[in-house]
Amino acid sequence: MERKIGMLITLTRQHISRLLEKMLAEYGIDEFNGPQGRILYVLWGRDSISIQELANGTGLANATLTSMLDRMERKELVRRRPAPGDRRKTLIALTPKARALEHEYQAVSERMSELTCRGLSEEECRRLEAALERVLDNVREAEQRLNRPEK
Repeated sequence: MERKIGMLITLTRQHISRLLEKMLAEYGIDEFNGPQGRILYVLWGRDSISIQELANGTGLANATLTSMLDRMERKELVRRRPAPGDRRKTLIALTPKARALEHEYQAVSERMSELTCRGLSEEECRRLEAALERVLDNVREAEQRLNRPEK
């Protein structure tokens, strides 16, 4: 049986990304875009974390994160600071400007959740989230296996 899960997830992600950009504009949030919003979302939940922790939380590659963080730092949304006790490690922290945007972003996020679950019962939405979490775990695990060096 042919499965279209990957294609459906990809198409859904593309449409959600475009909708998110429009909703952010409607709310007057022009300080960051959708992918940068993922970074802020992770930091709102747990501030002052390493780039690796941020990569794990957002699913973005370290190289992608570095360039995005450069732009976000110029916009005064995040700042880099040395980790206490480990000069080699850099922590990413929110600025007051970014903290002030959390409420508006949460409103957009709630609106997006309502839109994506429209027509589904609460139980169907919970089951969908659980299934997508399992899919995400599966692909993360597969990616980690592929990234391990051969012995």
